Amino acid sequence: MTAIDPRTRLLLEAPIVPTVLRLAAPNVLVMIVQASVGLIETYFVGKLGSDALAAMALVFPIVMLMQMSSAGAIGGGIASSIARALGAQRREDADALVLHAMVIALGFGLAFTVILLLGGRWLYAQMGGTGASLEAALVYSHWVFAGSVLVWLFNALSAVIRGTGNMAVPANVTVAGAVVLIPLSPLLIFGWGPVPGMGIAGGAAALLLYYLGGTLVLWMYLRSPRSLLKPKLMSVRLRWPLFRDILRIGLVGAIATVAANLSIGIATALSGQFGPDAIAGYGTAARLEYLLVPLAFGFGAPLLAIVGTCIGAGNRERALKAAWVGAAMVFAITEAIGLAAAMFPRSWLMLFGNEPAMLEAGTQYLHAVAPLYGFFGVGQVLYFASQGTGRLFWPVMGNLARLAVAGLGGWLALRWGGDLVHVFVAQGMALVAYGVVIASTIAGGAWFGPVGWPRTTAALMRRIQPT
Repeated sequence: MTAIDPRTRLLLEAPIVPTVLRLAAPNVLVMIVQASVGLIETYFVGKLGSDALAAMALVFPIVMLMQMSSAGAIGGGIASSIARALGAQRREDADALVLHAMVIALGFGLAFTVILLLGGRWLYAQMGGTGASLEAALVYSHWVFAGSVLVWLFNALSAVIRGTGNMAVPANVTVAGAVVLIPLSPLLIFGWGPVPGMGIAGGAAALLLYYLGGTLVLWMYLRSPRSLLKPKLMSVRLRWPLFRDILRIGLVGAIATVAANLSIGIATALSGQFGPDAIAGYGTAARLEYLLVPLAFGFGAPLLAIVGTCIGAGNRERALKAAWVGAAMVFAITEAIGLAAAMFPRSWLMLFGNEPAMLEAGTQYLHAVAPLYGFFGVGQVLYFASQGTGRLFWPVMGNLARLAVAGLGGWLALRWGGDLVHVFVAQGMALVAYGVVIASTIAGGAWFGPVGWPRTTAALMRRIQPT
C-alpha cells in the first residue's frame, strides 16, 4: 500500500480545532489582503466621481460571480476531487486532475469573455445602468472580462494546491501580488510621469496583471520538487471520468453561485429605481457582504480538504465534526462584523464617498441586513464543507431559497408601495433562509442519510456516490 503523505495524514488524524485554525490562518490572511485590494481600488475609483462608483457597483456582482464560480464552485470541485483522490491513495488520478482542471478553467474563462463582451451593455442596462454610469461600467467590464481566462486559471491552480491541504502557497502568492497591485492600481488609474492615466480601465488592467503573475508563480510551484502533485501534461490522456468528478460538484456549485449573485443583481436593479446614488450606496454597502465570502472561504477551504480527505478514507464522523466546528467559528466572526457594521454604518460608507443619497441608501442596507450576516457565514462555510462530500443538493436549495425570498420579497415590497428599506429587509430575510436551510438539512442527515450510518468504507462510498 502507498505510504500516506504527512500532509494527508494531518487532515485525517490531527486534532480538528487547531488543524482548522492553522490551515485557515493563511486563507484569512488572503481575505484581509483581498479585502484591502478591493477596497483600495474602490477608493481610487470613487475619486473619479459618483458615476464611476455606480459603474463599479454594476459590474461588481458579475466580477464576483466569476470569482466565486472559479474559486468556490468549480474550484471547490477541483479541490474536492484531488482531496478525495489523495485520501483514497489514488496518486496518479490526483496528478492527472491538474490538467483536467486547467482545461475546464480555459473553457469557462473563454465563455465569460464572449458572453460579457457581447451582452454586457444589455445586462448592465437591465440592472439600472444609464448614461455616464453605464458607459463607465462597459469600459471596466470590457477590460476585466477580456482577461477572464487569467482569473480562471489562477483560481483553478490555487484550488489544485488547496486540495492537497496546502493553504500557504496560494496565500503567499496572493499577498505578494497585492504588494505589487496596490501601487499599480492608482498608477494606471491616474497616471504618473510617462505613464498615462487610464481612468476606470486602469483598475481593471492592474487586476489582470496581478492574475497573470500569480498564475505563472502557481504553475512554477506545481512543477517544482516541493509540490505534492506531479502534473505531467504531455503524457496525460484526457479522461471523461476525471472531468465528471470535478464537474458533478463544480456545476452544481455554480448553480448556487449564480443564485447568490443573482440575488445581489436583483437588489441592484431594484435599487436602480431610486437613481444612480442609490445604486452606488447599495453597491458600496453590499461590498461588505461580498467580503464575508473570502472570510468564509478562509475556513471553508481547509474544511473542504479535511472533509474530502476523510470521505476518501471513509472517516465520516470526523468529516461531520469538522464541518460543525468550522460553522461555529464562522458564525461568531461574521455576526460580530455584521453587528459592528449595523452600529457604525457611516464609518464604512464614508471611505468611498459622502453624497447624502448614497450614504442614506447604504445606511438603510446595513441597518436591515448586516445584523443577519451570521446566517450568511454559516451557509457559506457549510456549502464549502459540503463540496468535500460531493453532496450539494441542499446547499443549492439554500441558495435558491435565498434567491426566491430576496427577489420575490423585494419585488412585492415595491409593488405594494414599499420603499428602498423594504427591499433590504427582504435581503436580510433571504440570508436567514439561506443559512437555516443548509444547516438544518445537514443536521438532519443530508450528507449520509437520516437513518443510521454505514459501518464500512465500501458502504459509505456507495452512499455518497452521485445518483
